[in-house]
Amino acid sequence: MDSTEHHVPKKILILFAHPMIHRSNVNRALIDAASRLDNITIHDLYAAYPDFYIDVKYEQELLVKHDVVVFQHPLYWYSSPAMLKIWQDLVLQYGFAYGSEGTALKDKEFISVITAGASKSTYARDGINRYTIDELLRPIEQMAYFTGMHYLPPYVIYGTHRIRTRDILLSVKAYRQLLTHLRDKPIHYEEMQRNDIWTELLSVLKVK
Repeated sequence: MDSTEHHVPKKILILFAHPMIHRSNVNRALIDAASRLDNITIHDLYAAYPDFYIDVKYEQELLVKHDVVVFQHPLYWYSSPAMLKIWQDLVLQYGFAYGSEGTALKDKEFISVITAGASKSTYARDGINRYTIDELLRPIEQMAYFTGMHYLPPYVIYGTHRIRTRDILLSVKAYRQLLTHLRDKPIHYEEMQRNDIWTELLSVLKVK
């Protein structure tokens, strides 16, 4: 795209799932930073549905109104908290999210934003967790693919059980800039398939 061409800011929907947000310094800081940006809707699923009775029609309407879908959550037992799985099971219905007439999510952009308590080195073949985050997220990647969304590599913050205040601030700065980039810039999907794309982006943005 020509750099002089006008790009309309995209609308971003953050589907946030954390059952104990009061205990998460990192996620609270991330959500606070995101809430200060324009064109971003933060939807706290546990706050919205304390009884787990999800308003499917409302959730589908939210999805239709946005261009970028973000799953933000801590890594719980190599997956997401239960609410996010329930949300997928109920909201992503045949005829809406998939099937010959289920094209509501087609060509939207999707990204996972994840906090992991352990260090990155543990998410490897020779680490205690045995699998990389990318491997653990294969079901989510397939969900995005099956519903016609463009899957972007996840933004992962590791080591949150022992993270320093300085590193929280750096992670928040990076998240804010990533959201701004997703909102304001066109995405080149071939480049985004490289797992190091966020590292390169952060380098360009001078996030130290």
